[in-house]
Amino acid sequence: MMNGAKALLRTLEACGVEICFANPGTSEMQLVAAIGDSDKVRPVLCLFEGVVTGAADGYGRMSDKPAVTLLHLGSGFSNGMANLHNAKRAKSPIVNIVGDHASYHLQYDAPLTSDLPALADWASDWMKVAGSPDDLSSLIAEAVQAATSGNGGIATLVVPADHAWNDVREIVVPQSVDGFVKPPVEGVIGQAAEMLQTGKNTVLFVSGAALLETNLEHLGSIAEITGADIVCATFPGRLQRGTGRVPVRRLPYFAEQAGEVLAAYEQMILIGATVPVSFFAYPGKSSCLVPDNCRIITLAEVDQDITAAVTGLADRLGVTTPAAIRRSRAVPDINYTTLNPQVVGRIINKYMPENTIVSDEGVTCGLAIFAETESAESHDWLTLTGGAIGQGLPLAFGASLACPDRKVIALQADGSAMYTVQALWSIAREEADVTVVLFNNRSYAILNIELARVGAGTPNAKTLSMLDLSNPDINFQALSESMGITSWRVDTVENFETRFRDAMQTRGPRFIEVMV
Repeated sequence: MMNGAKALLRTLEACGVEICFANPGTSEMQLVAAIGDSDKVRPVLCLFEGVVTGAADGYGRMSDKPAVTLLHLGSGFSNGMANLHNAKRAKSPIVNIVGDHASYHLQYDAPLTSDLPALADWASDWMKVAGSPDDLSSLIAEAVQAATSGNGGIATLVVPADHAWNDVREIVVPQSVDGFVKPPVEGVIGQAAEMLQTGKNTVLFVSGAALLETNLEHLGSIAEITGADIVCATFPGRLQRGTGRVPVRRLPYFAEQAGEVLAAYEQMILIGATVPVSFFAYPGKSSCLVPDNCRIITLAEVDQDITAAVTGLADRLGVTTPAAIRRSRAVPDINYTTLNPQVVGRIINKYMPENTIVSDEGVTCGLAIFAETESAESHDWLTLTGGAIGQGLPLAFGASLACPDRKVIALQADGSAMYTVQALWSIAREEADVTVVLFNNRSYAILNIELARVGAGTPNAKTLSMLDLSNPDINFQALSESMGITSWRVDTVENFETRFRDAMQTRGPRFIEVMV
């Protein structure tokens, strides 16, 4: 006989799951022991649940297969919900295993009791509570299938502690847990082809798998023969860009600028994307960024087969040649007088190796670096899909474990770094090949901008104190070193170039605090 926890792990192994990001507690000890006995599932300890879920997101985005998270009760799960929100927007495949009190213990309303199913349901695309030890094997297989269906999703299985420690009668070893994806709606490919042949100003507004290299090849060819433009969502989950790849215009973050970009279009074809709207409401401004007279159709919804839709459209239009317009390699001149995001971006462009993965939570600084790295070596760019800050460091960590042979750069703002700074400890412990470039301006700079934009009046000293990260200043170099990462603080262009070049030529974690 074996207990429910071991049966669950045996099924996970059969499903091909290889890694578990964990922050467990007492209710999960049987599951911890089962993972310890497994020779196929790698356990990775994280010191905060937001790191657990953010790392699982990064792993899922880059591997296209689910990581498992192991979380403790409702309080632990809720600590990870912000990065599950980001992962859900990115369509990342994640399987959460959340321990709960023993089924017979819930009636006593112990201090850590909460409505865990309600929390899990909000943050998940699929959620179930195991009703017995015999449920665990079949339900975890169902969870893996749910996480890999569509273009990825969040599946959460709640495991009462007694179901983990009690014996099971049988184990369900699935023959297959392959997810399923909905095909494009019949007739919509023809409609899109007709729109592209009208001669009207048309934009292909894309996200998800449409931003992977092969699909961009088709979209680039379609754009060339029809005159359409390719614009991607402001915060795509994964964008493959750089030298040799089809260029894509990224919709600006600020609503006024985004509206100006979209104002010229008479037609919009959505591919793996939803209708673009402003991140927030602003007094007297429209939330929808698309002109009222713009015709919109959806070629592929976010959970439909985006690749089939793109290739089907190319076939319908008779596209047979690869896209001619590709980004060529170019290193912009470096101004050595002032250390700012533009200069940092140009240095990153110069030294970033081919196939680098960039996790961008640079916030205000990241926008300039994105622009300066368009002509860098080919790379993957990961963004803050759901807008919940605290994603950058964990995302970079998870991406590095998914792709251990690739360099990872984490562009990180100082304020958002403090949300999940514990990720540095896990990066050091696992010797992940992550270089953190942290911009220290001692401020929530984006909120200073938004304060002026929302018309909240003239700020006084008390108001500004809520957006100021000085007094005391945070010494990120010392903080990073305390968690085991070789770190530097730089305040000149020459120093940044030296440290960044060395980091790109050296394997293992590095941390560069940039004073801007």
